[in-house]
Amino acid sequence: MKIARLLGAAATAVMATGALAATAVPASGQDLLNPDIVPAMQRDLGLTHDQVLTRLKNEDVATKVTEAVSAALGDAFGGATYNAATGKAHIQTTNAASVAKIREAGAEAEVVKFSARQLDSTVDTLNARDASAPYAITGWGVDATTNRVTLSVLQGQRAAAETFLTQSGVDKSSVTILDAAAKPTLHANIRGGDAYYIGGSSRCSVGFATTTGFVTAGHCGALTGGGSLTGSNGASLGSWITYRFPGVDYAAVRTNSSWTPVAQMNNGTAVRGQSNAATGSSVCKAGSTTGWTCGTIGAKNQSVRYAEGTVNGMTATNVRSAAGDSGGGFIAGNYAQGVLSGGNTSVTYFYPIAGALSGTGTTLKTS
Repeated sequence: MKIARLLGAAATAVMATGALAATAVPASGQDLLNPDIVPAMQRDLGLTHDQVLTRLKNEDVATKVTEAVSAALGDAFGGATYNAATGKAHIQTTNAASVAKIREAGAEAEVVKFSARQLDSTVDTLNARDASAPYAITGWGVDATTNRVTLSVLQGQRAAAETFLTQSGVDKSSVTILDAAAKPTLHANIRGGDAYYIGGSSRCSVGFATTTGFVTAGHCGALTGGGSLTGSNGASLGSWITYRFPGVDYAAVRTNSSWTPVAQMNNGTAVRGQSNAATGSSVCKAGSTTGWTCGTIGAKNQSVRYAEGTVNGMTATNVRSAAGDSGGGFIAGNYAQGVLSGGNTSVTYFYPIAGALSGTGTTLKTS
C-alpha cells in the first residue's frame, strides 16, 4: 500500500565550484503535471496554469543559486528570499564587495546589517531562555525579508516581550516585536479520522515515504503515548522507530510487510529528493484533513511555543491546514521540505525534512 507521495519540478544544476556562477532556467522538463498540484497552486496563489509552471522552474533555479552563493559567502551570507515578481533569488550579504558576484550568479543582491549566523545566534539565545519566557510570547525566529529576528506576542502584551528581550541580553536592534492574534495549536486530531491512527483513536498524516516506512510529526507519538498504529483501512501499520517532541517535532514509523513505501504523494506526484527552498518560494502540503493546499514559504528558524512545549528550528508558511494534518508533507517542486507541525488560522509551521531524517536515522524514498 502506498505510504506517501510527493511533488516535483525539473532539477537544474548550479554551475559553481567555489566561485559564484550564473545558472540558466531550464527550457523544459516539468515533471509535476498531475490532477492536483497545478490546480491547487492556481487556486491558492492566484496563478494561471502557465504561470505555475514558470514559477516552479524559476524557484528550482533560485534554490540552487542560493545554495551555491550562500556556501561561497560564508559568514557574509545574510539570508535569502525568492522574488516572485522577478523570478530570481534575492540574496543578502553583509559584505558590499560581494554584490557584483551575487548578481553574476543570477541573483538579486542586497547589503544588510546582520549575517544569517548572527540572527541564528540570537534565536539560539532566546531558545535557551524558553522556560523563562512569559505565556504571552507565541514564538520567535528569523525573518529573511527584513534581516531581523521577529518575536510574536499576544496583542496588548508588548511590555512582556520587551522585558524578556532585555533579560535575554540579545541585541534588541536585531529583533522586531510583532502582535499575534492567538496562540498556535498543534494540528493533531485525537478524535480519530483517516490517514493513520494512533491507539485506535488519534489521527495524523503521513509525511514522506522512507526506505523503511515514513516520517511524520513527533507530537503524534509523544502526545498519544506512542500507541499502536493502524492505516486508513484499519489494518496494522507497523511500529514507531522513534518520536521526539517538544524541542523538535519529528517521528519515524517502520511499516510492516503489508505496506509498501512509495516515493510519491497521494496524488501521484514523484519525490525526487529534498531541498531548502527560499523564503517566498511556493510550497504545497498534503494532509488528511484539508488535502492538497499551497502557499509560500515564510520565515525560517522559528521557535513556536505551543501549550504542550516549544519547538525550535521550524519554517512558517501561509498554507492552509487544520487538525489531523499533523505530519503531512510539505514539498516545493519535486523536493521534500518538511513535515507539518501546527499553527493557527494564519500560519502553518513545518519541521524541516533534513532534521527529521537525520534525527530519526531514516532515508528519504526517492524516484
